[in-house]
Amino acid sequence: MGTALFRERGYDMAVISRGFHGRGRDKGHELPPGQYETTGFPVLSAGPTPTVSPDEWEFTVRTETGVRYQWNWQELMALPSETPTVDIHCVTKWSKFGTRWQGVSLDVLLANVESGAEYAMVRSYGDYTTNLPVEDLLDGKAWIAYRYDDEELPPEHGGPARLLVPHLYFWKSAKWVSGIQLLHEEERGFWETVGYHDYGDPWREQRYQGD
Repeated sequence: MGTALFRERGYDMAVISRGFHGRGRDKGHELPPGQYETTGFPVLSAGPTPTVSPDEWEFTVRTETGVRYQWNWQELMALPSETPTVDIHCVTKWSKFGTRWQGVSLDVLLANVESGAEYAMVRSYGDYTTNLPVEDLLDGKAWIAYRYDDEELPPEHGGPARLLVPHLYFWKSAKWVSGIQLLHEEERGFWETVGYHDYGDPWREQRYQGD
């Protein structure tokens, strides 16, 4: 988050901190506009499913100054986890209620990362990218999820680990996540460069550029 926003909240340093404990808005099981409920879990991907074993998996946060923070699978598993139950909404108009996950909050992973960045580029194995504001990764809004419905996260749904940002359209919850680049200026990811909305709020129906 940028320095100005930290000062608004009573912080003097541009350090991403675990001191934010708020949660995203709770819509219950209300459908966003234009969505329909599904009880299945459709599989949608931009390309082939990469094969990444936990032994090979690494997650890297790189700041705007080039400083790297890195975790391997064992280090991720050693961090405190959470078990969020959330509704998810795909830009292709399906919504799935009450999905159950386990993962590490981005508040934990970014707690000691010193940065003045306001934007993030999320990167995945398989070269997929998507962009988000840093503030949408904090305040209990985002996780690196590695279990779904009490099982290991299967590869077709992003295993061994994916980003989970349920308050935005699900393409922002990048599968096979490998890292985050923190940026001073926003850059567009894979789907954003071909016309999808830069932010993707399902409650505002921000599907495409100009929505």
